[in-house]
Amino acid sequence: MAGRGCASGQVGRHLGPPQEGGQGAGRRRRQQQQQQQEQHDAFPVPYSSLWPPPAAWASPAAPGLADHRGLRRGAEEEAGEQQQQPPWRGRRPTAMEPPERGFWRRRRRSGRPRLLRAPWFLFWRSLPRRQCGLLAAGLTCCTILALYAASSLQDLPLLWRHEDEDEVATTTVLLWWEPFGRSRSLGDCRRRFNISACLLTTDRSRHLEAQAILFHHRDLIQRGTGQLPRLRAPSQRWVWMNFESPSHSPDLQGLAGIFNWTMSYRVDSDIFVPYGYLQPRQAAAPFTLPAKTKLVAWVISNWNEEHVRVRYYRQLKNYLPIDVYGAQGLELKGDSVVKTVSEYKFYLAFENSQHPDYITEKLWRNAFKSWAVPVVLGPPRANYELFMPADSFIHVEDFSSPLQLAIYLKFLDKNKSRYKRYFAWRKRYDVQVTAFWDEHCCRVCKAVRTAGQQRKTVQNLANWFES
Repeated sequence: MAGRGCASGQVGRHLGPPQEGGQGAGRRRRQQQQQQQEQHDAFPVPYSSLWPPPAAWASPAAPGLADHRGLRRGAEEEAGEQQQQPPWRGRRPTAMEPPERGFWRRRRRSGRPRLLRAPWFLFWRSLPRRQCGLLAAGLTCCTILALYAASSLQDLPLLWRHEDEDEVATTTVLLWWEPFGRSRSLGDCRRRFNISACLLTTDRSRHLEAQAILFHHRDLIQRGTGQLPRLRAPSQRWVWMNFESPSHSPDLQGLAGIFNWTMSYRVDSDIFVPYGYLQPRQAAAPFTLPAKTKLVAWVISNWNEEHVRVRYYRQLKNYLPIDVYGAQGLELKGDSVVKTVSEYKFYLAFENSQHPDYITEKLWRNAFKSWAVPVVLGPPRANYELFMPADSFIHVEDFSSPLQLAIYLKFLDKNKSRYKRYFAWRKRYDVQVTAFWDEHCCRVCKAVRTAGQQRKTVQNLANWFES
């Protein structure tokens, strides 16, 4: 018996007080159940959601926490006070002082909330369990819907986010004559050029509702001013459109005071649309120079012995082999200029006439798109350098004679490093060739919205264009 008592006492010291049996044990269990019910009624929060647990707030098992609260009483006294009046009974638990460092580290590992008195946490604790579950489900659904909407917006074209068509009134642009009498389908401005709320049409019955009407000069001269619209809305813009040089633009004198805007390759046009342009890259990128097996090419369709370009060619060919394609020469490979010229190191980008800003597809498409160095004959070098780097082309004016130019081209043919310098700009720019005639019409839409209520009339079209 004594041995058993010692054993029982030893177990009691290590594992807890000895268990009472009989009626006393039943009475103690009923008291504990009553206390638990009162605790739940006073503070209806899941036990597992509290950290640290309420029993640990004054428990001798956490001496560091007890020391921070200034509790110096013995374990037996604290345990008895716990049974009489739990710390959370009849009130919400107060925030405790920060525990010591070791306990704080263990608390962070647990993954439970660190800020007991955060506003969101207090609000959450004040809700019944059923409302907490419904609120959590609602928040989860809202989060899923938000993520789905965000992912859907990323799939939409940039144009939809750039300009809201619901907020921008649709601008109608009427093309009175299709250029050169060639029927074509007009493009989608929003998809191709990031210009939304733009309606392009060739339906003349809509001329009174159109904000702008385009008139191509070549077709205007052929049909006469008598075929212009007889009625004209006060706020409507009439746009004169021409991409030929002044040398090939007759009868300008009779067009004074008719048009509101001009559209051409000239920089000082009301709507400036060049034949091509360089678009800067976001970051420099390396390039690989394609293999070239031939020297000089020239594509020409309008052969005129009186043109400066033909006279210069006749002198240059005496010192340099030149392959001529077009009406007076060879056939294009696959009926493609770019595919044909891609085999050559140099291309003669000779304009049919020399005027300010008149730099056509002969340079932008025939030479640049074919990765051939353009040898240009047109406006002065300074004019070219407004649109492209100085080391991207060779100007005939840089040489005293066609002979000197031929010598230089032969030198570059043998010196690969010097030849490659003419392509260094491609690390920073991409070549863009203007799309005829879609891009022109779409730019009118943008110009109409930009101008607002501003009004003007071109009083002397000939003096401006021929200057």
